[in-house]
Amino acid sequence: MANDMLLNLVAEHGPWVLLVFYLLYRDLQKDQATRAVLDKNSSILIEITTIIRERLPAAGGRGG
Repeated sequence: MANDMLLNLVAEHGPWVLLVFYLLYRDLQKDQATRAVLDKNSSILIEITTIIRERLPAAGGRGG
């Protein structure tokens, strides 16, 4: 059913339909790549934060 609709759109409107679907597909791929990079950066920042917190002295015994 989806193939018939796609073929009808291409037959009626020409290659513009294919171009639009291709551009939407490429945009989706770009969004997925961006999300993957942001997820990786977030995990790296979490690791760095954890290491810094482990190495800082505890603040509970000072001041007061």
